[in-house]
Order: sequence, then C-alpha cells, then structure tokens
Amino acid sequence: MADFLYEDLLPIGDDPTEYRLLTTEGVSTVEGPDGRTFLQVEPEALRLLTETALHDISHYLRTDHLKQVASILDDPEASDNDKFVALDLLKNANISAAGVLPMCQDTGTAIVMGKRGQHVLTPGDDDEAIARGVYDAYTRLNLRYSQNAPITMWDEKNTGNNLPAQIELYADTHKGHENSYKFLFMAKGGGSANKSYLYQETKAILNPDSMMQFLEAKIRSLGTAACPPYHLAIVVGGTSAEFALKTAKYASAHYLDELPTEGAMTGRGFRDHDLEKKVFELTQKIGIGAQFGGKYFCHDVRVVRLPRHGASLPVAIAVSCSADRQAKAKITPEGVFLEQLEFNPGQFLPEVTDTELDAETSGVSGTGKGAAVKIDLTKPMPEILAELSKHPVKTRLSLTGPLVVARDIAHAKIKERLDAGEEMPQYLKDHPVYYAGPAKTPEGMASGSFGPTTAGRMDSYVEQFQAAGGSMVMLAKGNRSKQVTDACNAHGGFYLGSIGGPAARLALDCIKNVEVVEYEELGMEAVWKIDVEDFPAFIVVDDKGNDFFAHTGEVTLTVGKRPGL
Repeated sequence: MADFLYEDLLPIGDDPTEYRLLTTEGVSTVEGPDGRTFLQVEPEALRLLTETALHDISHYLRTDHLKQVASILDDPEASDNDKFVALDLLKNANISAAGVLPMCQDTGTAIVMGKRGQHVLTPGDDDEAIARGVYDAYTRLNLRYSQNAPITMWDEKNTGNNLPAQIELYADTHKGHENSYKFLFMAKGGGSANKSYLYQETKAILNPDSMMQFLEAKIRSLGTAACPPYHLAIVVGGTSAEFALKTAKYASAHYLDELPTEGAMTGRGFRDHDLEKKVFELTQKIGIGAQFGGKYFCHDVRVVRLPRHGASLPVAIAVSCSADRQAKAKITPEGVFLEQLEFNPGQFLPEVTDTELDAETSGVSGTGKGAAVKIDLTKPMPEILAELSKHPVKTRLSLTGPLVVARDIAHAKIKERLDAGEEMPQYLKDHPVYYAGPAKTPEGMASGSFGPTTAGRMDSYVEQFQAAGGSMVMLAKGNRSKQVTDACNAHGGFYLGSIGGPAARLALDCIKNVEVVEYEELGMEAVWKIDVEDFPAFIVVDDKGNDFFAHTGEVTLTVGKRPGL
C-alpha cells in the first residue's frame, strides 16, 4: 500500500507581485482564544478594493505586458503588420491610462476570486460587499453593461449595471495564511472568454509528436477574434473537466507562474517550461501574427500539467487578450493592497510614432500613415467597392466618412424583416457596416471606447443580406467562415479587418460623431451611424474569393517560413 502523501494540488510559491497600499481603514486585529490574532475586515474595505481594482484593470496594464508589446517594435523578425498593431496597442494604453476611456469597449464580466484565511472575520455577506463594488465601478465609470438576465428560457434583458458578477470565495487553511484575504480580479470580455476550450482526449496524445500536432491544430483554430497577441495557457490533465478549465483561466492571467517545475508522487500540478518554449516557437511560425500576419500571435505560453483519472485526459486552452485585465490584491493586518499596474505606459512608446516610422507607401503591410490606401466612405457604395477591388487582401486602409454600426440583436431583427418580405434598410445599402457596440460616452466627447466585436457571430447573415443589397462592406475583428468568402465572391462584397484592442484610441482619434439610427431601446446593441476619420483597417476578404486567413488553419506539423517574410 502506498504511503499517505499530501500536497496542495496547485502549490503556488512565494508571491513576487508589487502591491500598493489603498487604505488602512476598515482593517483591524483582535485577540481571540488561545492568544490567536484575528483579522477583522469591514464590508467597506471589500467594496473599495473591488471598485478600485475594476477601475485599474479597465485603464492600466501590467508593466511586463507593456514591455512585451514594445519589444515587437524592436524585433527585426516582426512583420510590419505586427509592428503596426503593437504601436496601436501602445497608443491605446497611453490614452486609456488617463482614466477616462477604458482600454476596450467590451469592459467584460467582472470575475472575483478570493481566498480567505481561517482567522479572517467579516460581518455580513462578503459576496454582497464585493458585488456592490462591481456595481459602483460599472455605474460610475465609462464602462459598458454587458450582462443579460434571463427572464424566461428564451427572453432576456440587460441588467443595466453589469451585475451579476462571478464571485468565488474559498477557505484558505494553509499555515501562515491565517490573517490574509487574497484576491484575483479579472474583467473578461466576450472575445477572449469565447476562446476557452475543453477537449476530452486520451493517453494517445501523451507523447511529444502527437501532443504538438494536436496543439498546433487547436492553436491555429483560435484565430484572431480575441485580439492577439495572446497570453496563451494550456492545461493537460485535471481531476475534472471544470478544474482543467479553471486552471487554464488562472494560468492565462499568470496567476500560477510560481508553480513547481516538476511533478511528484503527490500528484501536484506543475509548469512544463520545455513544452512552453516549444509551443511558443510554434506560435511564432504559424504566420497568423498579431492579427494580420507575422510572428507575434502570442506574447508567451504557459503549460500546466495536472493529475488525471486513468480513463480521462481533459485538455483546456484559454487566452488573455490584448486587454490583459487582471490584478492580484490582498488584505492583511497592514491594510488593503492592490497590485501595482503601470500608470505611465507612454514610456514604452517609441520617439517616432507616425509617418516617419517607415516610408513604405504601397498600401501593403506598412506601419506609417503613408502606407495606407485612403478610402472615401462619403462616395456611393458602387464607387467604394470599385476602389477596394483594385487592391489585394492584406492591404492596409484608412477609412474616412460614415459607417453604420450593427451587431447581433440588430442583425437578428433585420433578418426578421427580410424574412417577412420587407426591404433591406437603406442605411445598410448605402454604408459599410461596422460590427461593434460602444462603452459609455464621457462628457464632452463624441464617443466612448468603440472597438470592433467578433465578426464570426454575424457570418450566418451575410449571404442573405448581400443578396438583398446590404452589408456589401463589413468591418470587424477576427477571421470569417467560408460562407462569408463565398458570399463576397458571389455578390462583390468585402470584409475589412479592424485592429482588435485599441478601442480607446479609435474613440479619441478616429470617431468624430455618433448618433442612433434605429432600435434605440437596445442600448449599445442599437443601430448607430458614426463618422470616422483615418480609421485603420485591412482587406481580409475580397470580391474575388480571396481570404487572407484561408490557410492559417492548416496543420503543417513541420512549419516552414512565415508567409510574407
């Protein structure tokens, strides 16, 4: 019989995080039985910590993340498109750090995970105090309400305050943790949340060749809809499917970085640095790059190996996107502390951030303003289509003029009208359609953060809409299905890719006017008309049946030179 052995399933080592003190109010100690010291935490301390954490992760990024973005500009192997995306993300971070425009228009589901030491005392309901902090952050800041309450199985209504939050509080009984209350705060947008995957595999892939082939296929299938470059996490094994997925989420947030680097008979989880390096090299060679071709599909990779039941091998994959929104926090006898994020991202911007960055003017892959083909959206749709038809996929564009904004619910309503024999709305015939939904508009500004949403959710509408004369030019983020390519080929349409991530920069620099056109009652899901100036985009699908991302999903196993290099 084997000896009794016990170790925490995820034994995280010492925390190297730099914290800042928020307050000492609402925190005190009291002596209890047997001379034990207890930590008392008031509800207001939990509320304040939550509100502040959600403010910070909506506007600031970790210093290490910003260093990774900035390093792309200095890498001679990075494609021009990699550099263009990286530069835009740095500009966006600098704008967002002013604390007015959040870095992404999808300000996410609030997720709070807490570990409460066994000598921590709180009056009342901790979940409620944390939820109040979520409420205060989302109602006081320029954030977006994305949570829908199910009223019936089929009907739902936006809650109007971004509640409910996902709040998970655990007992921490480890020695030395008695008087600490530790947290991880996350704001998870729909794009990156939708790129969490669970695969139920078998021992057949537990060898280097099979595992790499398996991972290459799954990594390629992630696509660009969640705004790369990604922090990619892979978990192999798990005592349950749900534990594998949760571990992948925590690993993508770098919460598990201090795990051991080798296994043991206790069955503990560990990081496999060797496989991390191999998978990271794979992501650099597959050619997808930072959204529009190149090397930087990922900033880094985390691989965690977990124990498993002999008949089950869950494999979980998760990403943290360019809006890398998470922060650790802790409450101790010394006060309430929050992870120190970077308040001065401007230090990572290069001295030259515009036209002089390169002199290329061909319209393909350049990073300076002169490298973009200017498209006048005030012209009639046939003239816009004729101009776009002159240029190949991957061409960078600069759009100026009116766009119509419509996303999921608006598309569903317009489809109902077409199915009932009504005409396509004229605004979808006359103007390109931008798949997006804005955050709240700050006072005195034309727009709140207003970046693109995932294009793939609208794929099923394209054939019917283009056949009716609408959606001839579509603008959003991410790759599309073959049915979209076929529809554009048949009807002469185009899909333009917008950079996923720089929602604050687009609001400040590119969007000059916003007005409601139809369905005002839908809030951010209404149909809007916006006027843009020098709005960046790329031709991804053209009117000839070409799709820039068409071959990025093909597994090669032996990956050759990246396209375009």
